[in-house]
Amino acid sequence: MELERFMTIHFVGAGPGAADLLTLRAASLLAGADLVLYPGTYLDVEVLSHCRTDARLVDTQDLDLDRMVEILVEADAAGLDVVRLASGDPSVYSALAEQTRRLDEAGVCWDVTPGVAAYAAAAAVVGRELTVPLVAQSVVLTRAQARSTAMPATESLAAFAATRATLAVHLAVTRVREVMAEVVEHYGRDCPVVVVYRASQPGQVVLHGTVSDIAAQVEAAGMRQAAVILVGRALSRDGGESYLYSSTRERRP
Repeated sequence: MELERFMTIHFVGAGPGAADLLTLRAASLLAGADLVLYPGTYLDVEVLSHCRTDARLVDTQDLDLDRMVEILVEADAAGLDVVRLASGDPSVYSALAEQTRRLDEAGVCWDVTPGVAAYAAAAAVVGRELTVPLVAQSVVLTRAQARSTAMPATESLAAFAATRATLAVHLAVTRVREVMAEVVEHYGRDCPVVVVYRASQPGQVVLHGTVSDIAAQVEAAGMRQAAVILVGRALSRDGGESYLYSSTRERRP
């Protein structure tokens, strides 16, 4: 007797864009997929080298939500193995919530495979820990608002800056001057800032500066997208040392 086949739409974190920063699970899912939807704006095309040569590849950068979900539902009905790639990790700025809500309504199964987050890749590129003892023990992942979804009133950059946690600001490189104006009161003009464009990809660009001068650097470089802005005193590496590894910490024999 033939077993009933249950298909799943796989939402897969593509990492920061480099073909060799996919997880093993992500690479395996891509290798088996009949259909792959991918965000061409953010990924190095080499990521797609993990796909079969006969797989159908769909760039989503010019598709609206309705059309994307329509393609996913049609593929599920046809019994295809489908991967929906998301840049970075699907838990952040991936539109996962709205896509999966609609798939649930359509009775389509799905699952999620995590990926290397863009902010983590940016920190790795510059060799920085974002949580340094006695300096910052929290990381705020946020974005700026321009021609995009409205930010909740309680989530202004100024409010987050008041915590003096390390900020990882996404989708904001075209508004970097406004971002710095919002955080300067709490971080100071000399606070370190790093901007990483296309972290880990062949076209990667890294800018080191401060709250006072990073905007001019970004504007001179002509950055328009695919960049992460890191702000905080932890970027200097100055600070205390972890209690976990302290020689004075009592350890079990």
